[in-house]
Amino acid sequence: MFLNRIHLDPKCREARLDLSDPYQLHATLCRAFAAPDNRCPEGLFLWRLEPEIDSTGCPRILVQSQVLPNWSNISIKGWLAKTDAAIDLNERLSLDSIIRGQYFRFRLRANPCVTREGKRKGLLKQEEQEKWMERQAYQHGFLLPQGASFDLSEDKSCRVDVRISHELMLTGRKHSGQTITLFSVLYDGILSVKEPSSFTNALKKGIGHGKSMGLGMLSVAPVQ
Repeated sequence: MFLNRIHLDPKCREARLDLSDPYQLHATLCRAFAAPDNRCPEGLFLWRLEPEIDSTGCPRILVQSQVLPNWSNISIKGWLAKTDAAIDLNERLSLDSIIRGQYFRFRLRANPCVTREGKRKGLLKQEEQEKWMERQAYQHGFLLPQGASFDLSEDKSCRVDVRISHELMLTGRKHSGQTITLFSVLYDGILSVKEPSSFTNALKKGIGHGKSMGLGMLSVAPVQ
């Protein structure tokens, strides 16, 4: 499993169009993993547009994949401003040696939602977003620390210590013309591993819906 960090050049028209449409950006990234006439295999890579930019003002994208990408296949002049060397996550994170109780710093952009009457509804309240993240942690083999609530009337033990920021409504357009709209938030925090196999599976496959819109990639770094 590999992690790549790339920077797009906002002076490039095609890059600006991709940055405004996450579904189209996903389609462009697919070119680095599949031949032009081949369909990109589902689940081959995850990605996230970071809220930070580099010192030159170029937007930063993290791409996690099972195979190394070939960025030259994108073939859009000026689209890429810079690419960093790929990181072997199997080696960096020692994926085969992760143990129960190990701590990691994490980041996840996701679509916190519930299904009601057959339709997914985005969760807009912070407490609902926290509960969603807590449920995902339970399902994917890790735990979140408990944090104090700012509301003294609440039971402080019921709130998880996670930072929620950068709420965005993402809109993408498929080639068929169908519009996709997803609510997203950025989660940052510390987690501890409960079930190593479930946790590593979440790292490889992502969490939640909207993978083709740049959601679901759980990126982690060890806490010493």
